[in-house]
Amino acid sequence: MTRHRVTRLRTTLRERRLDALLVSSLPNIRYLTGFTGSNALCVFTATGGFFLTDTRYRDQSRAEVIGVTRTVTTKTLAAAAAERGCLDGCRRVGFESHATTYQQYRALRALFPRHSFRPTADLVEDLALVKDGRELSCIRRAVAITGQVFLDILKVIHPGSRESAVAATISYLQKMYGAERDAFETIVASGPRGALPHAHASEQKMRSGEFVTLDFGCRVGGYASDLTRTVALGRVTRRMRDIYNIVRDAQAAAIAAARPGMWAKDLDAVARRHITVAGYGKFFSHSLGHGLGLHVHERPRVSMLSTERLRSGSVITIEPGIYIPGECGVRIEDDVVLTPTGCEVLTTAPKELLTL
Repeated sequence: MTRHRVTRLRTTLRERRLDALLVSSLPNIRYLTGFTGSNALCVFTATGGFFLTDTRYRDQSRAEVIGVTRTVTTKTLAAAAAERGCLDGCRRVGFESHATTYQQYRALRALFPRHSFRPTADLVEDLALVKDGRELSCIRRAVAITGQVFLDILKVIHPGSRESAVAATISYLQKMYGAERDAFETIVASGPRGALPHAHASEQKMRSGEFVTLDFGCRVGGYASDLTRTVALGRVTRRMRDIYNIVRDAQAAAIAAARPGMWAKDLDAVARRHITVAGYGKFFSHSLGHGLGLHVHERPRVSMLSTERLRSGSVITIEPGIYIPGECGVRIEDDVVLTPTGCEVLTTAPKELLTL
């Protein structure tokens, strides 16, 4: 499978009139070679592929990396690429602008003074937009683990629970069920802290009459899940219930509308319109969703600023929210795969308002 991906990448290089591409993003290196370590550089040309890593990964890379020439070095990876002649015969060389630091760029210019380096964006990510069967299998497994953990974690959330303790339990349970690791730092936000869309789990204790927002995911085979649910502790106000129902209905409308071929910004508009008509438009402060795969946040971006169409086989999140500063926040998020006729919701965790 990785060989097929490299073949497609070479086609992209020809279309972009590039002689080679330096890949330094670790998720992209994993996508193209299978390597799961923390230090690597890949060079892909019209006729060859080179993988470079350090001596810590001698045995691991031998077991994981396929389809490219492997080099293990004690030097910097860029210096090893120069010594190995990875760019011999190349002139126009692309590099991943989002994953290459200025210091690394200067080193490349010094090591390869006769080459013309061109910043690129989304060359590998564009290939990864449509998931194959193995990728979907990993995502489904990750989603299933996260869903089970959500059901389990409900048993330990109560007034007096610390956000950080709940977050730690989520991480523990995901690994116990077979996840490689968390997909991102778990969010547990109670009461007014729920109005912070990316609140870190704190030492704050939960109180009765509050919402608690849980946003977490795990990785299987490198592929991520991403789930958000908001639950109630004890009796909450009528206004809080109304806000919850608005978010739930906005998400349901977006899921029903999602289909390949539509503009991503139009899908965002479906949920945003529902929340705006209900009078809470200014409190929906982020995009509707994002692509999901080896990157937690990848293309397509499902936002009002997006300029691309949705494609069958892409996995995206659909996660509208309302955030009232100083009061509460509600977000509901599912992972869905776009099908030829609509979308399939991968997440099975309940979405009715649960009172604990």
